Amino acid sequence: MKKKLIIGMLALIGIMISCQEDDVEFGPVVVPANLTVNVDVASDQSGNVSVQVSADGATIIHVVFEEDLDPTLISSGETAEFRYTQSGQYTKVINVIAYGTGGASVSEAIIIDLDVRLIIPDEILFKIAGDGSKDWIWDSSNAGHFGVGDPAVDFPNFFVAGPGQLNPCLYDDVLTFSYDADGNYFFDLQTEGETFINWAEVKRFYPDATPGEFADECRFIDDQISVNTNFVILDDPINETLQLTVNNSVMSYWSGATTYQITELTDEKLVIRGIQETFDPPGTTLAWYHTFVPSNTTPPPPDCGGTTGDTGSGNNDVLVWADEFNDDGAPCDENWSYNIGTGEDGWGNGESQYYTDRPENVIVEDGVLKITAKREDFAESEFTSARLISYQKFDFTYGRVEARAKLATGGGTWPAIWTLGSDFETNPWPAAGEMDLMEHVGNEQDQIFSSLHFPGNSGGNAVTESTMVPGVSDEFHIYSMEWTAAEIRFAVDGEVYHVFQNNGDLPFNKNFFLILNVAMGGNFGGAIDPAFQESTMEIDYIRVYQ
Repeated sequence: MKKKLIIGMLALIGIMISCQEDDVEFGPVVVPANLTVNVDVASDQSGNVSVQVSADGATIIHVVFEEDLDPTLISSGETAEFRYTQSGQYTKVINVIAYGTGGASVSEAIIIDLDVRLIIPDEILFKIAGDGSKDWIWDSSNAGHFGVGDPAVDFPNFFVAGPGQLNPCLYDDVLTFSYDADGNYFFDLQTEGETFINWAEVKRFYPDATPGEFADECRFIDDQISVNTNFVILDDPINETLQLTVNNSVMSYWSGATTYQITELTDEKLVIRGIQETFDPPGTTLAWYHTFVPSNTTPPPPDCGGTTGDTGSGNNDVLVWADEFNDDGAPCDENWSYNIGTGEDGWGNGESQYYTDRPENVIVEDGVLKITAKREDFAESEFTSARLISYQKFDFTYGRVEARAKLATGGGTWPAIWTLGSDFETNPWPAAGEMDLMEHVGNEQDQIFSSLHFPGNSGGNAVTESTMVPGVSDEFHIYSMEWTAAEIRFAVDGEVYHVFQNNGDLPFNKNFFLILNVAMGGNFGGAIDPAFQESTMEIDYIRVYQ
């Protein structure tokens, strides 16, 4: 391929002389010298270009491959790489700027001739762009359409959005993939005026903005990104996936990623994963997950959730069951039944409440399940509450359980999210086994407990760990348990604080079911505050991945 050199230009920042009596000292001005630029344009029509630069005295070197893209930063002697993804024969100008000290710089501009032919296989192209053009929208009616996690794992272990949970400015976006007979691939983003932006990216576009921590914003950025651009899908041999790039654009949600791994692509679903390096504050790396469906997909009517129909991968990253608590009224009877009464001796723990299924004690409203413990005379008990169980409706062996909840408070309250061995009727506790995902007692406010009960380690001798989480009764936190044949890990907001080694001799290798309740008093809840009247545990969702 041909490359032409444009005359290099030397730029120096003039030294300002102070008019004050005292002299102002400036640092030394060092102009980089012997700027050498070697450009290698691949001859295989891939669009790959490598630029090696060296310059004596250079502190940093900027290589600008496209005017509207951020420069690639390298040091002297290093190589910057880029891939042009527009098919055809055309020229590009690469600007190389070597910076010294005191504001000095030296630059060269290089013109390269490109002959690019990027061919997406027909099978892949038809799935993403149909027979010429295809529109995609967010799979907003299903849980898990949006999520974020640690890049070191391959699932969104920090946050997963429930159906329609995010700002409407995200869901009105339409993403169009199309192509022509000449092998050009086009991407159009229709935003209806605003783009949903990660809070740590807002200052990239609005430097004077003051975004709130974790408060993503809707902003107009159509004039700062390319809403009509090109896309390309290439093999990613490192991750053994396909890689989707939308040039200087975004797949609806701006996290800073413009290149994504395609983790699933069918005629009816597109799932991608993008890596973010946060802009301000810098330094955090996150993995974002998005799921889209064709725009002509009719969203299913809302329901109370339950089994998703998806089969677990064995990596605890596939959502197999969930209750998002989106439908007002009684909890879904396909997912839950109730324990009623006192369990004769306070469910074996000396508790003081009478469990009911009344709406005063258990109801779904405003998108959350509310379990309320109340002081009232009822059936010879001084308190009422509710205890929901998924027994004989849903149980599972191994998986990742995740619940987002705000906890009841007050002396004597004992909210819990836990599991019990499904064979408990024929294999009585503690032989059946018990795994407590989250327990909290109002007499030890903000201390979260996780426990395992089994023969030899039950009741007050359970295997227990705890962690302090300020504000558990004022705001929602995510409580999770990752359960495998090798170990059981408990975490709050993604921070693991309890790891238990599992083995075949323990009862934690069979089906367990879910329990949600707020107890009063008892062996663990302790003394009940005489001034206590009522308090509520709110659960936004509970999900099981396998």
